Amino acid sequence: MRFLPRLSTSKGKLRSGVAGGLEVHAATFPRRRDMVLDSALLTHPKELARVLTHEVFHFVWVRLANAKRRSYEELVRLEMAARARGELGWPSQVVKNSLTAEDVAGRSRRWREYACESFCDSAAWLYSGIRSHEEWSLAQRFRSRRRKWFEALIDGGPLVL
Repeated sequence: MRFLPRLSTSKGKLRSGVAGGLEVHAATFPRRRDMVLDSALLTHPKELARVLTHEVFHFVWVRLANAKRRSYEELVRLEMAARARGELGWPSQVVKNSLTAEDVAGRSRRWREYACESFCDSAAWLYSGIRSHEEWSLAQRFRSRRRKWFEALIDGGPLVL
């Protein structure tokens, strides 16, 4: 894990200290076992906890069995069928907003990216210790379903991958 100033992305590349691009709080590269966080988070402990929890769960996602990932995908697919609006974080909301029916039906790369970001945002909502955040816009009934899904994943004990 590293901290760098003023993180942004442009053309698929993470940049630090460079004007322009899309501002981001962090980036995780599970296959390289690397995580980069914006150094500005060091002065905002609650936001650091939320972002760090999200990023750690990227490592969890890639280690989950395919059946568990597909189970989470089915959960969010049912939410979309119920026309659930909102999300539990900006990363998943941005991708969700760009999805098409074809993405969902065909498990496109964009759909799988959404499922991963939604999983990580949900984990940050549950486990960061933060009680409220302006990015948490998903209705309570859907939050409850996600909480139950995570409880079943963990099954009252340590997370076994």
